[in-house]
Amino acid sequence: MMIMKYSFLDKRLYEIKDKVVSGERLGFEDGIALYKSNDLIGVGHLADYVRRKHHGNRAFYVYNQHLNFTNICSNRCLFCAFSRKDGEKDAFTLSIDDVRTRLMERIDEPVRELHVVGGLNPSLSFDYYIELLNTIKEVRPDSTIKAFTAVEIDYIARIGGLSIEKTIAKLKKAGLEMIPGGGAEVMSDRVRKKLFSRKIDSNRWLEIMEALHSAELTSNATMLYGHIETLNERVDHLIKLRELQDKTGGFTAFIPLAFHSQNTRLSHLPSTTAFDDLKNIALARLMLDNFSHIKAYWVMIGESLAQVALSFGADDLDGTIIEEKITHMAGAKSAKGLTRSQMERLISSAGFTPVERDSFYRVSDK
Repeated sequence: MMIMKYSFLDKRLYEIKDKVVSGERLGFEDGIALYKSNDLIGVGHLADYVRRKHHGNRAFYVYNQHLNFTNICSNRCLFCAFSRKDGEKDAFTLSIDDVRTRLMERIDEPVRELHVVGGLNPSLSFDYYIELLNTIKEVRPDSTIKAFTAVEIDYIARIGGLSIEKTIAKLKKAGLEMIPGGGAEVMSDRVRKKLFSRKIDSNRWLEIMEALHSAELTSNATMLYGHIETLNERVDHLIKLRELQDKTGGFTAFIPLAFHSQNTRLSHLPSTTAFDDLKNIALARLMLDNFSHIKAYWVMIGESLAQVALSFGADDLDGTIIEEKITHMAGAKSAKGLTRSQMERLISSAGFTPVERDSFYRVSDK
C-alpha cells in the first residue's frame, strides 16, 4: 500500500507506522506522540490506512431522528447548555402524548433509528421511561430505539429502586435496543470534580456499560474534548474504552465530541480547531483497534470538516439527525438535520461511496 512509501515530516511517526502496518497495538506513549505531532497529514495518512483496511471506500450513515424528552436536569454540569431548572425559561418536558405527536409528525419518513436522551428530571417517574419506550415502539415498530446514556440508566435505576441489571431488563422488555454512549465525557476524576461533580464517575459508567453489553445491548462510546482535559487524560480515556471493548465487544462505534462552549458556564473557552477535530478522529482510529467504526459527528464539527474527516479515519457521518437540540443550544452552526440526498452528497463529493445502514450496520436494501 502507498503508506509504505509515505514520507513523514515527524520522524516519530515511522515507528508508529511500523506498529500500525504490522497490526501491533499502540500504547499510551504512542497516543501521546500522535497527539503532540504537528504532522497532521502524516497522522491522518496512518488513520486512513487503517480505515480503508476495514471499510475500503465505503462511508456509512443512518436515517435517524433525535427525540429529547426533557431538558430539566438535576446534574447542572458546567459544560452543558441544554439543561434547565424546572420553571426556568426554555425548560421543557414532553408528555407521552407530546412524544406521540412528535413521532407522528415524521411518520411518513423512513426513520430507521430513534436517538432518545434527556436530562435527569426529578418529576419523571420510573413508569414514564417505560411508557416512553412502549410508545415509541408502538408508533415506530420497525425503528431501532437507541436511548438513554449510562448516566440516565443509573438515574432510572435509582428512582425505580432497582439494580442496574433489573432496570436494564425492564427497559429492554419495553423496547430499548441500543445505547447512545454519552455521559462519560472524559474519564478523569480531576475533570469530573471541576465540571460535572454530580454525574456518575468513570468507574460507574464503565460498570453500567459492561452490564448493558452483558444484557446483549450494544452501545456507542464517546469522548468530549476541547475543554479543560489534558492529552494524557484523552489517551487514558481511549485506553479505558479499548480495555472494556476487549472484555465485552459491545461497543459498535466511537464518536469524538467537540466541545461547544457558547451558552455554557465555560463560554470563555475557545472553540476546538479543525486541526484538533481531525486529530481526535485519527487518534481514535489508531488507538481503538478493536472498534469497527469511528464517527465524524457532523453536527459538532460541521458538514464540511466531517467530509474531510472521512480521509482521517472516520467511516461514518452518523445520520440525518432530525432534529438535534443539545449541541445547537451550545451554539453549533451546523444544520439541525439533513436529508438522505444531502447525506449522500456529502459522502460522494468527498470521494467515498455512501452506504445507508441501520443501527447495527446492517446495510439498507433501499
